[in-house]
Amino acid sequence: MIEELTGITAGVLTSVATLPQIIKTYRTRNVEDISLFMFTVLLLGLLLWVAYGIINDDKPIIFTNIVACVLNSIMIYFKVRYR
Repeated sequence: MIEELTGITAGVLTSVATLPQIIKTYRTRNVEDISLFMFTVLLLGLLLWVAYGIINDDKPIIFTNIVACVLNSIMIYFKVRYR
């Protein structure tokens, strides 16, 4: 139980780390300093974590990385949209 709680907590914290950047970008519409390459590579890595979680039936890894995928996809959308 403690292992799963630790995994969920770590996953939630790392997943929502992008949220302040999303909020700032949404408010300012400034994407000049946002790296499309970095967010694309990160998204690919997160998708692999989701696959890993599915293969190992690890729900904390699946859930938290899906959330991170959505948030990183939002940043990629902002980068393309507000160019």
